[in-house]
Formats: sequence, C-alpha cells, structure tokens
Amino acid sequence: MNGIIAYGSYVPYHRLDRTAISGSLGSGGGHGQRAVASYDEDTTSMGVEAARNALRSTEVEPEGLTFSTSLPGYLDKTNATTIHAALAMPRNTWAVDALGSTRSATGALLNACSHDFASLAVMSDIRTGLPGSVEESAGGDASAAFLCGSDVAGPVIAELVAVGTATGEFLDRWRIPGDTQSKVWEERFGEQAYLDLVSQAVPAALDMAGVAASDLDKVVLTGLQARAVRSSVRAVGLSPDTVVDHLSASVGNSGAAHPGLLLASALDGAEPGQTIAVIILADGCDAVIFRTTDAIAGYSPTVTVAAQVEAGQSGLSYANFLTWRGYLDREPPRRPDPERPAAPPSFRAEGWKYGFIGSKDRSSGAVHLPPTRVSMDGGAVDDMESIRMADIPATIATFTIDYLAYSLSPPTVGAVIDFDGGGRFMCSMTDVDPDSVKIGDRVEMTFRRLFTADGVHNYFWKARPIR
Repeated sequence: MNGIIAYGSYVPYHRLDRTAISGSLGSGGGHGQRAVASYDEDTTSMGVEAARNALRSTEVEPEGLTFSTSLPGYLDKTNATTIHAALAMPRNTWAVDALGSTRSATGALLNACSHDFASLAVMSDIRTGLPGSVEESAGGDASAAFLCGSDVAGPVIAELVAVGTATGEFLDRWRIPGDTQSKVWEERFGEQAYLDLVSQAVPAALDMAGVAASDLDKVVLTGLQARAVRSSVRAVGLSPDTVVDHLSASVGNSGAAHPGLLLASALDGAEPGQTIAVIILADGCDAVIFRTTDAIAGYSPTVTVAAQVEAGQSGLSYANFLTWRGYLDREPPRRPDPERPAAPPSFRAEGWKYGFIGSKDRSSGAVHLPPTRVSMDGGAVDDMESIRMADIPATIATFTIDYLAYSLSPPTVGAVIDFDGGGRFMCSMTDVDPDSVKIGDRVEMTFRRLFTADGVHNYFWKARPIR
C-alpha cells in the first residue's frame, strides 16, 4: 500500500493580533490572530523547517522532493534545490518545484504518494494583501511536509485509498507574474462555480473508497474562497462535527500550505482505522481520502500543530508587520547595505552554507565550525570526518545586542554558542526577545534568509531559543 510514512508542520513564531490592523487603520482586522513569517523567513526557509520536523520522526530517507508554494523565492531557478541542500540530501535525490496556484499542493502530495520509494512533499506559503484588506487579515503563514511512499519504503501510517477530482477553468483569483497582490472576483460567483465541482469530486472519491460521507471520521476542507468552503459542507452531506478546525482564528489561511497543515493537525490526534478526507477547493476540487493504519499508534510527531500554535508570540506591531512585508519603507540602520553573495564560493561551500556541516577530527574528536583541514587540537591535517550540526542543540556562552547592524527588525542579537558534544560557533539569533536573552540559554539551529541583495537570497543558519 502507498500513503504517508511521516509528516511535519511549521507555524512561525510571530503572531499579529487582527485588532492591531483596525487600531491603526480604523478598519479591517477582525478577531483572533494570524501567524506571521519573520523578516528573515520566506517560503523556502519555512519549507526546510517543516521537512526537518517530518524527517526527525522517522529513520526513512527520502529519495525525492517536491516543493509547492504560490510565492516562490525564485523564478527561473528551482527552489526545491535549496531545501535539498539544507536537508543535506544525497546528490542522487531529485528535487523539483510545483508552483503557482494553491492546487499545486495536491499535486505535490499525490506525486509523493505515487512512488514505491520514499518521497517528500513540502508545502509552504506566505499570504498577505494590501493594508486593511481581507486578504491581509484572513491570511496566514505556515508550511507542512509529508514523507510518502509504499510500505516497502517504511511503515505507512495513513494509506491513500481514493482520489476524486474535478477541474474547471474560471476566474475567481489571479495574479500575473511580477504582481505581489492577488485579485479576487465576487464570492457569490466563486461559490456557484465551486459547488458544482465539489459535487462531482467528493462523491467520486467516496465511491472509490467504498464509504459514505457519514463514514468519514475527519474532514479537512480548505480553500481560499471562504464562502464556497462553508457551503461545501452542506452541499455534499458532510457532518460539521467531523470538519477539522480550519485554524482561521489562530493561524489564518496559509494558502498552498493549508491543506497540509490541517492534514497534519488531523493526524496529530488520529487513531488506527480512521478515515480522513482532504478536500481542496482551488481551480477545481480535489478530494483525497486516507485511512490510518495500526502503525499510527506508535508514531509520534516531532511537534504537533497545536503545540506550535500555542507557542506563538503575540504582540507583533502592525508597523513591523508592514515593514517585513515591504509596505512600509523605513529608515535603515547606519551601516552599508549587504552585498550580493557570489555564486562560485556558495557552490564550493554548499555543505557548510546550506547543510551546516562541520568537520570533526578523527583523532581528537574536536569539532570545527566552519569545517577546516587542520585540527585546532593536535594539528592533524586532512584527518576529518563530516558532521551535520543542524540538529544538535547548543548553549549560549556569550552574546551582544547590536543596534546598528543591517536588519529589518533591529536590534540584532549575536551569540557565541557551544554545541552539545563539542563545537563553538558565533551566529545571529532570531525569534528572540533582546531583553530576555541570557548566558546559559538553550538554543537550536534554524534555516533562515539572512538578506536579499541584487535578487540573490543569502540563506544560512541562525540560532533560536528552545521553547
């Protein structure tokens, strides 16, 4: 059988209270919060975090990777290769993008499930809109990842049992290349178009699975057309009690990542033998039905969706949110702008820059960051083995707070950290309160976008507090 072997999710640390929007603009906003990707995050870096969470919960190694997003960091360049490098995956592992509409998330998931070997589907999105718009307040940022394949590759915790689909060409949401804002047609039109497609795709999936709508234990129902999503419950006879919380009050709609985020949430509390339907409204309707296996009873996710929602930090100012999203051009720090990273040295240092791979002296055990040929303990030359440090926790040895360094969110915090088992490194910190950081705090590494210069994203690793 084919299906899901492992999964992971990632909800950014920062939260924007929607009342902050109306408090600043006098309109818009609403109730609850939305998750906000930090100034140093994009869809690629968030995809890395979700994939790391998925792979930490299994020993199965992926042989393929598909990345889905509606807001890629690059065009005319594969974004999945950055995730591939950050995960330190072997060269013979293919990595491809599935970009554009939120429907690409379905394609990534079904593609990963179609192979006998283990394949990783990564879904990530950052959603925003013009200040004060519904798109801005209702959106959210998140990512999810699913390691899929057959039971030959590893124990399947949720078997893929049926797929139903209906495709339609109509204009309910669109954005041309170069634009940053999506345009939306009237919701009544979208509701009319989608309900006809839902009424085709969902019954087809139920027939293939041999179940009725009343037999479904959990239903993930999502799409960017909120009115059509609400109406779909009644249109196909779903029980409202089975519909998984859409997290609109705590995360917001995360677009291409949302089907994966809600599926991860459903799997977090699933028991063996449960039937889970994933219904996605995007340029049509896709209905995918999974059935959990006995293996899910022994499966533990690295971190649940609920735990990440709970761990978020509220109180992000609306001014900072607008600055991070590029709507508010503020006075920069009094330092020169960063220069574009050069391609050749980045290529030569791929293992270090993306995979955070150091070197360990075979004779003395000394760990070197960045990797080096000569050991600092004994002076041995070229007697090193590679060691991946990205998943090893560390302790702050000392730190400084810098109000002048280039950053969209000053001040910056720089720290010297000591890794468990050896290795000292000086790095920037993120998702940290400068007033509360202290020597002895425990930290972990996270993949971030340091800055963008001349259209080139400079990705590297930062430390963040372990919460």
